[in-house]
Amino acid sequence: MERRSSFLKNVDWLTVAIYFVLVFLGWINIYSASYNSESSLGFSFDARYVRQLVWIGTAIGLATLALILDSKFYSAFAEMFYIISIVLLMVTLVIGGEVNGAKSWIELGPVKIQPAEFAKISTALVLSKVMSRYDFQPESFKSLFTVTAVIILSPLFILLQNDTGSALVFFALYLAFFREGMPIIYVGLAVWFVLLFILSLLLETHTVIIIISLLGFVLFHIYYNRLKETLIGVGIVCVISGAALLVLIQIMGFDETPLWLPFTIGIGIPIPYFLIHAYKHKLNHTYRIILLTIASIALAFSVDYAFNNILAPHQRTRINHVLGIEFDPQGAGYNVNQSKIAIGSGGFSGKGFLQGTQTKFKFVPEQSTDFIFCTIGEEWGFVGTTIVLLLFLWLLLKIVAIAERQKSKFSRIYAYCVAAIFFFHVAINVGMTIGIAPVIGIPLPFFSYGGSSLWGFTFLLFILIKLDANRDELIM
Repeated sequence: MERRSSFLKNVDWLTVAIYFVLVFLGWINIYSASYNSESSLGFSFDARYVRQLVWIGTAIGLATLALILDSKFYSAFAEMFYIISIVLLMVTLVIGGEVNGAKSWIELGPVKIQPAEFAKISTALVLSKVMSRYDFQPESFKSLFTVTAVIILSPLFILLQNDTGSALVFFALYLAFFREGMPIIYVGLAVWFVLLFILSLLLETHTVIIIISLLGFVLFHIYYNRLKETLIGVGIVCVISGAALLVLIQIMGFDETPLWLPFTIGIGIPIPYFLIHAYKHKLNHTYRIILLTIASIALAFSVDYAFNNILAPHQRTRINHVLGIEFDPQGAGYNVNQSKIAIGSGGFSGKGFLQGTQTKFKFVPEQSTDFIFCTIGEEWGFVGTTIVLLLFLWLLLKIVAIAERQKSKFSRIYAYCVAAIFFFHVAINVGMTIGIAPVIGIPLPFFSYGGSSLWGFTFLLFILIKLDANRDELIM
């Protein structure tokens, strides 16, 4: 009895309260987005707001279960949960039902389960266990490889389901790795490769290769301050590229010669010379610069291939729309355009509950799921959206505060995994409704309609609340 009283005292009831406020506001907006007075379904199970009430009731049951289970249970069975989630993702590929082009749902009678939502929890638990081991050295390449192997397995199967949005969420878990001491160079490389991905979509391949090559020489000069050798290297690449271009024009003709080929030859042929020169003069950083240059050029080619051969046509169009390559307000940009109209029409204080015309006349597709934020903006205006975003910010800050007071490394890492997942979902979902992020179809936590997402976010959060309530325990 005393232990139970101590446990209840240690529960962070403020975080629990924020959760219930967000869930309540989410249901109110789902009700508004799906309610139609002219064809009201009342409290029929066919109405989304009624089904969401059922999901909320079962989510509260999951939250209670999370609090009842022993804290060490989550660490002890982390690997088992991870294996089960991978198996479920594989099973989904075989028997899963397709929704909006993604084969990511398992139908169990009247209920559809999305295993990807629960894979986030199991991945966070396993990652926490791996990174909390005494022999884990965050600065070592072995640790980077191990963390990457844990993070990347689930997204691979989710990508095969054609659910790019859910797959991308997992990469936010690197934020927990960064908190635990991941070298800043990895962050710099990640930023560079993201920038390179965008450049590869905006520019011609040969232009990207020229930029990569020049940056390689700039890095060489920064490390060694050898202007003469840097200019000689640039000259060698230019001469070989020019000669290769002339030869290829003679062989293939001007119109048939892909411009990326001579520049690739120009940077590729001198590499053995650069390596020998670096070895003779003990320029050790040169090897890393050359490796980064080769990897960057390979990525530039792979982005072009993946974009045109792996991504679905609607995904390519959405990315092009965000980058400004295409503008089609009646086609690929229709959802975002209508969402921005809805949010903008809400003004400062909104049109009022059930008064949103964009919502009522169904101008915005998926307005109770992926685009639920536009319902908030239209009916509650700037004031309402600000309150919702501040609530999410408060929740994130609470999670970080919870993380920093943990004595157990496992609990701290798990808390940062939770914060990373919530942050990614909120940032991208809100970003895509206002047109600053591509539409990749991920829910807004506690607001978007759906049982799987609500259950997943609830269990994810209440596992943390349980770990925090027993924060004096050492969990391995």
